[in-house]
Parts: sequence; C-alpha cells; structure tokens
Amino acid sequence: MTGAGRGELEGTVRVSEIPAKAGASDGASDAASTPDAGRTPLERTQAEIGPIADIWQTSPPGSIYDYIKVASFSIGPDGLIDQWSLRAAQIFGVSAEDAVGKDPVEAFVPPELRDRGRRKMAEILDGREWTGVVPFRASGERPGDAGEPYGTAEVYVMPSTTESGERAAVCIVVDVQTLRSIETDLAASQSIFGQSPFGFLLFDTDLKVQRANRTFTSVFGGRSDDHRGRTVHDYLPRHEADRVQGALRRVLETGDAVTDMQLVGPTPDSSERRHWSINLYRVHTGSGRTIGIAGLASDVTRRHAAAREAAHARRNLALLNEAGARIGNSLDLETTSRELLDVVVPGFCDLASVDLYQGLLSGDETALANHRLADGSAELRRVAAASAVADVPFLDLGGEEPVSVGAVHRFAFNSACADALRTARPQTLPAQPGGLVQSTLAVPMVAHDTVVGLVQFSRTKGSEPFNERDRDLAMELASRAAVCIDNARLYRREHERALILQRSLLPPDNPEASGLDIACRYLPGNAATEVGGDWFDVIELPGHRTALVVGDVMGRGLRAAVAMGELRTAVRTLALLDLEPAEVLSALDEIARGLGTPGGVQQATRAARSANQGGEDLSEVYLATCVYAVYDAVTRRCTFANAGHLPPVLVEPGEGALMLDVPPGMPLGVGGEPFEEVEVELPDGGLLALYTDGLVESRDHPLDEGLSAFRAALDDPSPALEDVCDHVLTTLDTHHGEDDIALLMARIQGLPAENVGDWTLPREPKSVGRARELARAQLLAWDLEALVDTTELLVSELVTNALRYGEGEIRLRLLLDRSLVCEVWDAGLVQPRRRRARDTDEGGRGLQLVGLLSAAWGSRRTPRGKTVWFELPLPDGNAGLTDPTEALLSLF
Repeated sequence: MTGAGRGELEGTVRVSEIPAKAGASDGASDAASTPDAGRTPLERTQAEIGPIADIWQTSPPGSIYDYIKVASFSIGPDGLIDQWSLRAAQIFGVSAEDAVGKDPVEAFVPPELRDRGRRKMAEILDGREWTGVVPFRASGERPGDAGEPYGTAEVYVMPSTTESGERAAVCIVVDVQTLRSIETDLAASQSIFGQSPFGFLLFDTDLKVQRANRTFTSVFGGRSDDHRGRTVHDYLPRHEADRVQGALRRVLETGDAVTDMQLVGPTPDSSERRHWSINLYRVHTGSGRTIGIAGLASDVTRRHAAAREAAHARRNLALLNEAGARIGNSLDLETTSRELLDVVVPGFCDLASVDLYQGLLSGDETALANHRLADGSAELRRVAAASAVADVPFLDLGGEEPVSVGAVHRFAFNSACADALRTARPQTLPAQPGGLVQSTLAVPMVAHDTVVGLVQFSRTKGSEPFNERDRDLAMELASRAAVCIDNARLYRREHERALILQRSLLPPDNPEASGLDIACRYLPGNAATEVGGDWFDVIELPGHRTALVVGDVMGRGLRAAVAMGELRTAVRTLALLDLEPAEVLSALDEIARGLGTPGGVQQATRAARSANQGGEDLSEVYLATCVYAVYDAVTRRCTFANAGHLPPVLVEPGEGALMLDVPPGMPLGVGGEPFEEVEVELPDGGLLALYTDGLVESRDHPLDEGLSAFRAALDDPSPALEDVCDHVLTTLDTHHGEDDIALLMARIQGLPAENVGDWTLPREPKSVGRARELARAQLLAWDLEALVDTTELLVSELVTNALRYGEGEIRLRLLLDRSLVCEVWDAGLVQPRRRRARDTDEGGRGLQLVGLLSAAWGSRRTPRGKTVWFELPLPDGNAGLTDPTEALLSLF
C-alpha cells in the first residue's frame, strides 16, 4: 500500500466522522479557481477542518464514539506495521514513530502467546479474516510494570492488497474494558427503570415526559409509553404543578440539583392526599450536551403520618417534661395548683381550673377519710383558674355554673364532675349550647389511691376537641400534680411536728459574739422531717471570748437528732465551766459513750468490758464528730480541738482559702484517746469556716472534689457574710439530700487596742488604790462616767482578794465592747468561792457585793494561775444601774 493509499484510508475514516465539514470540502473542491485545486483529498480535508490531531474533538455531539474507544492500524506484506492511527496511539500508548516498522506480535503480545500470534499472522497474510480478543501490553509511560499485560482488545483483521498486488491487512481495535463499562451502565440504567422501588421520570428539554419506569406507572396507571409527552400538570394540582415546573426550569438552566422537594396531591384512583419527595438533576451526554432532566420520586405519606404522630408525642413529652420541671417546686398547695395551670394553658387547653377538697386545705386529716368524699359531695375550694382567651372569663368552663377563685362549692350529685370524683375516672362534660367551649375534660386528681381534688381542661371552638391521646395526657398531668399536692400536704403535717424539735436543737437566727461577725446555715437532709444529726453553736465566754462548735452525730432520723440535742446541751454546760477545748472534747467523749446505755458512762464501760470477755453487748453505740474552738477577741488567737471532724478553713485577706492543720483525733464515743489543741492567730478581717461533711461530700461528688470546690468558693469572699454563705450553698452541690448540712462562718473583727486597758500591779497594799485610779481614768476616757463608782468599788474588792489570797504579780484588764468586762489576774490556783456571810461576820461579803452589782461574774483557770472577772452592762438610758450604796446596805 502506498503512502497515498494509506492517506486515503485514514482520510476516509476521519471525514466520515464529520459530515458537515466534509460537505463543505466537497463544495470547495468544485471551484476550479480555488487554491485547493490539485490537492489530494486528505490535504483538502486537513486544510478545511484543521490538523489531524484536532479531528478527535470534532465528532458530532451524541456520537457513539463519545463512549467507546476504536482505533485502526495496517500491516504490510512483511508482517510489520506500516500505518498507525492517532487513536491507536491513545489506546496503546505508543506513538506512530515508535510503532511503524515493528512486528505487532513482538511489540504487543505477551511472550507466552507469541507463537500462536505468529501462526495467526501467517494465516491473515494468506488472505484469511480473523476476529478475537487479544491481551496486549503497553510500552512507554503507561501505568503498570513494563512488559506486563495492560488490558484486552477486541481485534477485527481484514485482508487487503497493495497496489503491487501483495497481501496486507487492516486491523480495527476496540478497547474491551470500555465496552464492559458501557454494558454495566446499561444494566444500571435498566435496573433504575425496571427494578427501582422509586418512581423515575425523564423529562426532555421541553419539560415533557420522555420515559417513566414501572413504579411510576403502577401509581398513576397506564403503560410507560402512555406517559410520553405529558407534563407535571397532568399529575398534580395546579399550585403544586407550578412549583415543580419552576423547579424543572431552574434545574435545566442552572444545572443545580433539587433534593427532597415535598409535594402533596391525590392519586388517580383515590382522593386521599399523598405526600411525595422528589429529587431533580440535569442529565448530559458523554460530550456534555444537555438532553433533559431526571426526576426520582418516593412516596413518603407514611413517613409524614409517622412524623405527625411523633410531633404529637413530642408535644406530650414536652408537656410532661415541663410539668416535671415546674410542678412541685413549692410545697404549698395553692402554688402547686397554679403551677399545673401554667403548664397546660395554652399549650394543652384554652381554659382550666383546679378544685381541692376543703378539708385538705384546712389541715383536717379526718376529712380525707370521710365517707362523703366517696360520693363527690364534699366541699371543694377553687384554688386556681387560668384562661388563654382574652375576652372570655376563665370562670366559665362549660357545663357548670361559674365559680370564682377562692370560693367554696359543691358539685351536684348527678353531675359529671361528681361522677369523676366518685369513680376516680375522667369524664367528658357536654358543651353548653351557644357557648364558646366545645370540649371539657373533668379529671380527678388521685395520689396514692386518694382523690384530693378535680382539674378541668377546656378547649374553645376552633381548637381540636380532646381525643383519646389527650385524655391519657390529661390523666398523667393531673396525677403528677396530685402527687405533688399530696406531698405538700404530708410535708405541712410533718413540718409542723418537726418545727418544735428543730427550734429546740438549733440556735435562733444568727448569734452575736464579741470580735466576730457570725453567719450560719442549716439544711436538713430530709425535707419531710427537717431533723438530723448535724449541729452548730456559738457560746459567749467570759473575757470577750467565744466558743464555736460544729458537730455531726453519725446516722439520721429522730434518734440521731435526740443524741445531737444531748451533746449540744452538754457542750454548752461544759463551755460555761470555762474548760480548755481538749478538756471539753474529753468530757463529751465520755458523755457520748454513755448515750446508748441507761446507766450512763459507767454502765457503758462495764458493757464494753463484758463484750471484750465474750459477753453480749446490747448497748447502742453513738458516734459523733466535733470541732470545738475558743476565740479571744483581745488577742485574736483561736484554740482548736478536733474529734474526727473535717478541718476548719481559714481565708486571710488577699489570700486563698487554706485548711488549718488541726489533728483530727478520734470521734466522740470511741474513747481511750486524748485530744490535742492547736492555737492559731487569726488576721483581722479574715474568714473562718466550720462545716459538716454534707456540704462537701455526696454520692456523686467525692470528699476531695468537694473540699476543693469549697475552698474555691471562699477564695473571693464578699464583704457581706450572709452573701458568702449563700454563695457557698449555691455553688456547691447542696441539694443531694443525702445528709444534713451545717455551715458556721465567722469574720474576724478583733477588739481595737483603744478598747483595752491592761496594767500590771506590784503585790503591795497601795496597788488597791492604784487600781481604782487606773479604772477611773480609763472609764472617763471611754465616756463611761456612769460606771465609775461601781467599777471602782468592784475593782477594789477583786484586787484586795488577789492580795490576800493570791500569789505573784497582779494584772488588771478592762475590756470595752458590747459590755464592760473587768479582769484581775494572779498566779494563785485557789478559785474564789462565794459564801453567805452571817450578820456577825466582819468579812466575806466582797464576792456577794460583786454578784449584786455586776451583770455576771466568775473565775477561770489560766496556764499561770487564775482570773476573776465581772461584767457590767453599758448605760443605754433605759436600764438603770444598781446603786452601790443600796447594794452595800442590803448586805446587812
């Protein structure tokens, strides 16, 4: 085959692919005067349509060649490639320069198939046609390892003859992989139209149906061909069809797909409204030409019905959740009733009212057991009513005479409301003719098998009437409210019983103390009884000192509360003896050991010995923890002793909260171990906190976590101590109800130096006069002239006693705070004892005079002796002072 012949073959194939430009070429060749005269057909074609390399992109849109890969090459008489097309170069990845002149068997056939390939080549050059599938390998920059098979090709070999009469061959090659892909795509297309459970429509560019699958025709009837040429207006109502028509046009123009477009309309064989979800997308050919729009539709009617049911269920659940959150927040009967109506109006009904039995509200426990409740004829009080309709009085609920809020009334025996109360079942009230209310439910409020009242729900005309689902919801709402109301009733009863005990166990309000600003809180673990084992106390001691106590009896209930009351009384008694903190706890330990036995400590000791020797111990064990602290307002020093309790927390001004290192010791009631004391100097303006474990420990929050949170809450204390307490209780988890909570907080306010007079006197008789002079001068400086005479007299008596019966130097101290305190110190250990002097005695009346003229007096031991003191109230213009002369004369 010559070069011209090969060019004509190649040119013939390519020109057939572009008939439009080929026709133009023929017209041009008919003009003899054109420059194309004398050119070969291939040259004229190239001149008209461009270079051969660009012919590949000139196939008309929609051609089969857009999808399959076809190539050709020719084999000369010598069995070598003498022509190599551009498409062959693309399929095999070999250029014409590398392919022409090579043996195709050696170049492309795997080694194991070359013998067979040569036999076939010989047969072809003998004039035989051959068609088959041949594996080939690629060379050059193709993927895969060099020399390994790259793919398979279907080859059609046709014998040919050159100009000289020699035998040659023309080969047509098709890529098998592309053919298999087309077969897969066709199968997928058929499955969409024939097997898909979704309706499928194909619209042309005029927005008319071109094809519909079997699922679509099963809904709208007819065969697939019957729907050809129809529009969406043939299937949907006008307003829905216009929506779809607009969506189709937008998809066609922009190419943006539409997903989950919701449509509503009937089907041809039913008037029932159906819901569909449709997805639209533009369809193109392989060359990118738009051929139409595909629509995929599914029936979602059941899904919409389920969604409606779910919406109703969510609304009911939301109402129940709201009811759980809002109803019962108060333990007041009327407030709980109003909380119920706040939930149901207008979310559930338009009008509502609540009636409770009058006996329940008045606290008459026998009313609930009265047989008249069984027939629904007992008196009720309307405690709450609500309306969502502005121009309709909320009292008119339909079926009954209007009743104002707060009014006491009865339901007629044969009324639906009385029947609901009798049977404890909801009843439907008939609507009044011409009235606005169309549906009313009378639902009894039942708690623990006891009917406590009645709630009525009404809906006005225009709203949906109550159905069975609403009936069940109304019963649940009424039941929840009834339980809360019954709990409020039980709480009120138990509250009244517990208040007496609670008042006897806790100090009233916030106690006062010298040099301290006190705030305290107590939260019971059980809201029904308000009693437990935690306690706190603030005890004023002589010399402007204060004892701070916080304790916790292990256990709960009335028994723990009674034990706590006994220990608290014992603490106050021991504190008045002015014992050291460690001595107080040691005495309390013995008292706690004797609480569980009728014979007290001695019987408890004998029972413990008997148990150790194998006997049976029937005594009940009471254990308690306690912190006892004594604060001196003059020195701002505080002495702590701890019996197994949590350590105190101190917040210094400008510093973070820290836990004081106080040895914990053993709990009260264990016995056998001494208690240690720790003395700490507290800074002026500091904050001291004593607390029980219920504040910092619960089942959900371990002790370490609670202590850290407690210290963090105290890091930035507010100036107002009450606000600090509230902040702590709101910050920490104090609503767990697992244990009582006691919190005692004190802000340090030391006694100013100008309010303290302190002198040391030698042990000589003239010190008595010196003491009177010092006292007079100090009182005049404090503007307390009214107390001068009395103070001089009493100071003279105490200093004289110290000279006669004491030892060492004498110390005189005057302290001014909420009262005036005078102290006389000496090194003697003998405590003064007051006695009644006889008429003939010349002495023995000094301490009697001190008792008559002072508000209080006493003595206490000190580390280096003793202190005798007396206290005088400050003159306030109301209470008169005792005249020293009259008091002295009264002794005789």
